[in-house]
Amino acid sequence: MKGKVIKEVFSWIMVVAVAFALAFIVTHFVIIKAEVPTGSMKDTIQIDDRLIGFRLAYLFSDPERGDIVIFEFPDNEEEIYIKRVIGLPGETVEIVDGLLYIDDKLYAEDYVREKVVGSFGPYKVPEDCYFMMGDNRNHSWDSRYWENTFVKKEKILGKAWLRYAPSFEVLE
Repeated sequence: MKGKVIKEVFSWIMVVAVAFALAFIVTHFVIIKAEVPTGSMKDTIQIDDRLIGFRLAYLFSDPERGDIVIFEFPDNEEEIYIKRVIGLPGETVEIVDGLLYIDDKLYAEDYVREKVVGSFGPYKVPEDCYFMMGDNRNHSWDSRYWENTFVKKEKILGKAWLRYAPSFEVLE
């Protein structure tokens, strides 16, 4: 009888240990959770939204323009930021009278909340780096203002994939 009890207790300990190990692997190597502290990505993402990002999204590919990514803030890598990829490696990004130009071509964006006030740039994006901006351009602390203007690919933690609070929605 005593041996049966020990086996049963051991089997429960193993189940719990495996569950913890799987949770650790998934949260450290597959997904990343993030909470949105500001309105810099309105109307796409709201203040206090909770997101899940896919850490493996760029394992075999590169970020694309328009992707919403979770990354280490270049000026303080202890902070996590969420922004949209605007400029790709080798491109020149410029805002002239509120309009976005990439390599001197006007780029239309349907997710921007309001026209940008002013002009910025030009910014030449280095290899293996990205230029990030929030969708709420006039209220976004983004690449235009950072001391370290660009985000290195290795600092991108994942592609925002799912909003799980306050409601479920797959992000595009």
